[in-house]
Amino acid sequence: MNFLTLVSVEWRKIRRSRILLILGIAAVMLWIPSVLNAHLNFEMQAEGISPEHNFLIQGLLGMAWFMFPASMVVGTVLLAQTERGGHGILRMLALPVSTGMLCMAKYIVLLILAAIQMAMMTGMYYLSAAAVSQMQDYEFLLPPVFVIKTVGAMYLSAFPMIAFFWMLAVSIHISVFSVGIGLASIVPSVLMINTKVWFLYPMDYPFYMITAKYSGLASHISGMKMEPIPWIPAAVGFTAACLAAACVCFGRKERR
Repeated sequence: MNFLTLVSVEWRKIRRSRILLILGIAAVMLWIPSVLNAHLNFEMQAEGISPEHNFLIQGLLGMAWFMFPASMVVGTVLLAQTERGGHGILRMLALPVSTGMLCMAKYIVLLILAAIQMAMMTGMYYLSAAAVSQMQDYEFLLPPVFVIKTVGAMYLSAFPMIAFFWMLAVSIHISVFSVGIGLASIVPSVLMINTKVWFLYPMDYPFYMITAKYSGLASHISGMKMEPIPWIPAAVGFTAACLAAACVCFGRKERR
């Protein structure tokens, strides 16, 4: 069984699970406050950012800080539980496939789920921006290329964070503890992005990315920048370490 086939098998297992529903609900809930408070975007022109850009960025900030990470925490735990329920993990371990490949296939499924949520969120942005444009008699819709590039950058920056959450879900078999630690790790992001060592805390990467974008768009706000060095080496190293630990822990309890 090659790796792509394994990913396909893992994807088919979750198509009818609650994971996609949870991701969809989060994407919808994200934009409700933005629509209800659309008039506040005009006040932000004092900071040197246009209402339409502020509408997008404020929504993405909410997504990047809590909604997206929290969705991934829940998603990773549910994905891990799909095999533990009914001892499905034992049947997986009996396959002539290495546990490392099984673990990595599930991580790829998580990245696919994250991409789907990004697509849902982008679709909801355009629906919300179209509605707000009618309500405020002002064009809030931004070009698709700009929106996709911004959302795509946030998505790519989340790979290390998702690897960390997957490591937690694999190594901690009590779901409450895994979810609790994952959610608790999100909170310090607000503090870490304001330090010089923000790149050492991958849970703040998506939030830092959007905050840096906001600083670039708001001419009256001194900015943050995503410097490739030392960010990229730190991100790659952290991702590799988390995935290696996840592969070692995957199925270890069941193999005893």
